[in-house]
Amino acid sequence: MDSHRGLLIIFTGNGKGKTSAAMGTALRAVGQGMRVLMIQFIKGSWHYGELDAVKAFGENFQIRPMGRGFVKVGAEKPDAEDIRLVQEAWKTAVEAMHSGRYDMIILDEINYAVHYGMISLDQVLNDIAARPAQLHVICTGRNAQDGLIDAADLVSEIREIKHPFEKGILAQRGIEY
Repeated sequence: MDSHRGLLIIFTGNGKGKTSAAMGTALRAVGQGMRVLMIQFIKGSWHYGELDAVKAFGENFQIRPMGRGFVKVGAEKPDAEDIRLVQEAWKTAVEAMHSGRYDMIILDEINYAVHYGMISLDQVLNDIAARPAQLHVICTGRNAQDGLIDAADLVSEIREIKHPFEKGILAQRGIEY
C-alpha cells in the first residue's frame, strides 16, 4: 500500500458542512506539519470566520477568497465577471499545485463552478491529474460531476436532513460564516 500518495477528495451534497469538512481535514494536515492552501472560487464578499482563524497558522494554512460571493443560478447564465474570477482562481490553483509550496490544496466550491459551466470539467480533471503525485486535493460544493467523482479516491456526500433556515433562522455568525 502507498501511504504517500496524494488523494483526490470530494465533499459534496445538499447539506451544510462541505467546507467545514475540508477545513477539518486541513486542520488535521496542519497538525501533521503539512502546508495547506484553500482557494475559494465563489466566496469573497462576506467576511468568513475562517479567514481570521487560519492567521494563527501563519504560512502553513492560507485561504484566498477569489470570488464575489453567491452567483446567479437557475435559468440565468452566471455573470461574465464571475466567470472571469473563476478562471483566474483556477489559474492560481494550477500554479499553486505545481509550486511545491503546498501539501494540500482545497478547491472550495469548485463543484459549483463546474456545474454552472464557469470552468470545464475536462480542464479541471486534466489539471488535477497532472498535479504532483503527493499533493492532496479536496474539492467542495454541491453537484459534483460524475467524472470528478469517478476520478476521486474519497467521496463523501453531506445530506441535509434539517436546517434552521426552514424555521426562518438566518445565517449565524460562527456557524455559516
